[in-house]
Order: sequence, then C-alpha cells, then structure tokens
Amino acid sequence: MSFDPLSAALDLGSKILDKIFPDPAQRDAAKLKLFEMQQTGELAILAADTDLAKAQIAVNEVEAASTSLFVAGWRPFIGWVCGVAFAYHFIVQPLVAFGMSVRCSTLDKCVEIVLPTFDMTALFTVLGGMLGIGGMRTLEKIKGVTK
Repeated sequence: MSFDPLSAALDLGSKILDKIFPDPAQRDAAKLKLFEMQQTGELAILAADTDLAKAQIAVNEVEAASTSLFVAGWRPFIGWVCGVAFAYHFIVQPLVAFGMSVRCSTLDKCVEIVLPTFDMTALFTVLGGMLGIGGMRTLEKIKGVTK
C-alpha cells in the first residue's frame, strides 16, 4: 500500500472495483479509468511544481541583473558570510587553539584565552536554505500537507 493519500485512495478504489465488477473486462476498464485519473492528478502536481520552479528562476534572474547592490548583492553577501564563518569555525579556530596550546606549553606562565564560538545550527539553516538542501517541502508533500 502506498504512503501518499492519492495512491492509497486509488488502491482502495481498485479493491472496491474488484468487488463491484465480477466481469474481468468491465473491472479492467474501470481500473484503467482509475489509473488514468491517477496519472492526470500526478501530472498536474508535477506541472505545478515545475511552474513554481520556473517562477523562482525568473525572480533570481531579475535579482541578478539588477544594478543595485541591495538587490543583486544579498545572496553573494550571505554566501561570503557563511563561507567565512565555516572557515573560522572549522579551520582558523582549531588552528589558533592548537597554536596557543603549543605556545603555552613552552612558556612558564600561561594566559587562558577563550576564542569566540557561535551557534552553528543557525548557520547551517541559512546555508541549507541558500543551497536548497532543505527537505521541509518534501516532508510536507509526503505528509500530504501541501501538493
């Protein structure tokens, strides 16, 4: 049995047709009609998703063609901020911490320096949204919240 509501309803409809139409030819014709209805619905959903993606691409092209830094520059700015934050968190901070611990071991007197840290979950959320990694729409489609 399928997980999406449309397929589940059509599976149930197919089982009901088995009981209503004892003649195999009539039953097969009714199942074919049911299958055609399913295909039409799925194609409509696919067409709507494709139209939505095309509209977003058009918006992105208009934003990228703008001469205003505030319109065309926000995506690169966020991208650079995320890139710098990742570089600091995964490269610079560990290397500086290692360098300070090596330096401290060679000195008689050590001063403890605490390097700043930040919430990486917020950064992953922003970067995931920019890269299109978010799976919330897929989850909503599976649960039948949106089409």
